[in-house]
Amino acid sequence: MNEVIDMQEPKQMNVGSNRTVMYILYGMHTISWASMGTLAVIALIVNYIARSDETDDLFRAHHSYMISTFWWTMLWLFVTSPLFLLLFMPGAFAWSIVGFWYLYRCIKGWLRFANNRMPQ
Repeated sequence: MNEVIDMQEPKQMNVGSNRTVMYILYGMHTISWASMGTLAVIALIVNYIARSDETDDLFRAHHSYMISTFWWTMLWLFVTSPLFLLLFMPGAFAWSIVGFWYLYRCIKGWLRFANNRMPQ
């Protein structure tokens, strides 16, 4: 009736599964261009949910990093969208730059996470 429950073991398993989820989320953000952004939106929702339950500062920081990367990208896509009214090429050029910036941020964050470093 008075059993002692060791809570440390599930936490260790939780860290490993959280790490896997984080790698999957970074992967989804990185290849979101192939799904026209659908994977990024799904990953964003999971980022918000997982960040609210996270206790580790490293994981919370990386969730926040992915969330801010997504929203900054959306802002820049919105700001540069009027360039498509001029001609196709200025808009396509601007969106390509934003796309490469998004890809850079995803890869940079993923590599920093793999090395247990905070995103910057």
